[in-house]
Amino acid sequence: MEMFSVMMMVFLIGAAIAVSAIRSLLGAIIVFMVYSLVMAVLWQQLNAPDLAITEAAVGAGITTLLFVFTLKTIRGIGK
Repeated sequence: MEMFSVMMMVFLIGAAIAVSAIRSLLGAIIVFMVYSLVMAVLWQQLNAPDLAITEAAVGAGITTLLFVFTLKTIRGIGK
């Protein structure tokens, strides 16, 4: 189980760097969503189910929706 956690943490570091480096805003949003889902899995591995559920709902769910709607609105204004 420890090896899985280490691999997920390495993935999180890569995802954090990727969010900063990706030129596409939609791509950055998708990587951020994946980052939040992996964090939820890690919280579950650390026996913190309340934090896992909150991370999945807020980090991957609501925040991603707000980012996508904001991106859609910004692109709609520019036309």
